[in-house]
Amino acid sequence: MRVGRIERTTKETSVLVEIDLDGTGEVEIATGVGFFDHMLNQLGKHGLFDLTVKTEGDLHIDAHHTIEDTAIALGAALKQALGDKSGIRRFGSASCPLDEALAEVTVDLSGRPYLVHSEPENMAPMIGPDYDTTMTRHILESIVASASICLHVRVPYGRNAHHIVEAQFKALARALRAATELDPRATGVPSTKGVL
Repeated sequence: MRVGRIERTTKETSVLVEIDLDGTGEVEIATGVGFFDHMLNQLGKHGLFDLTVKTEGDLHIDAHHTIEDTAIALGAALKQALGDKSGIRRFGSASCPLDEALAEVTVDLSGRPYLVHSEPENMAPMIGPDYDTTMTRHILESIVASASICLHVRVPYGRNAHHIVEAQFKALARALRAATELDPRATGVPSTKGVL
């Protein structure tokens, strides 16, 4: 079973994340931040991961800690579920359009955290009442750091902030789905080093 389960509690948040890499896209998401919930639903559905996320955070301040701590726990759960990464494909890439926006994502489950991220400038600062669009990069930074993966995300064009962000999550889901899949021809860890 390639399953990860992380419970993380701080003075600001309480987070539970469960992920099954070999699921069917069943999701149960509740962070209190509507648009972020919508993005995590995209991640589970399009990645075919069974994903449960339950977060209680200090939303009376703002959504930052809730989103950040959820992303940290999500990356840690992904890392846990991958185990020693034996038999995985390791690399994955996907391009996803959403109306006028296009997102391109490539991932290497390398064990080395590195993020390259670019999206159109001058996006609307908020989506809905509580999602600051600058948080998208921070979500990716947090996942990359706690999962120890290399991730390149590029949005070459797009106008609508909702579309720009959602396309990134859909493409991330598809790239992770490809990278985490088991390769029937592979044995052991997919690295000349013998470890990832």
